[in-house]
Formats: sequence, C-alpha cells, structure tokens
Amino acid sequence: MSHRQALEALDRTLQDLRGNGKHMCGVVVLLAGDFRQTLPVIPKETMVDEIKACLKSSSLWKHVIPPGRGGALPFLY
Repeated sequence: MSHRQALEALDRTLQDLRGNGKHMCGVVVLLAGDFRQTLPVIPKETMVDEIKACLKSSSLWKHVIPPGRGGALPFLY
C-alpha cells in the first residue's frame, strides 16, 4: 500500500502548478491496485505508526469513490 504522503504530495504539487486550492485541482485521479495488501514499511516504528502512514489514513481518502458507487474503479474527486 502506498504511503499517504505520496497522495498528499501529488495533491500539493497539482495545487501549486495549477494555482487551484481544490483537491487534486479538479483532476480525476485513478487509483489502481489492491489496497488490502501490506501496510507501508516504516523501519523501527510501531504498528500504529504504520496504520497512520497508510493511504486510507489520509485526509484525501474521504474523497475516494470506491468501486460500485458510481464507477467501476476507485477514483478521487
């Protein structure tokens, strides 16, 4: 699973490049993969720290539309 900071960095970069404060600047981002796979590996940290680092712990995750709720694939709006 991706680290949540990867998605948040993409969001900030798009906002900086496009000068727009909306999430992902209104661009549809397709997220693909198996989100039930292993948590991000963080050396010398606890399980709680690993869970906090996962993509689903990001503030952007609430904007993800999962499969079966408006689309076949999850995407960020």
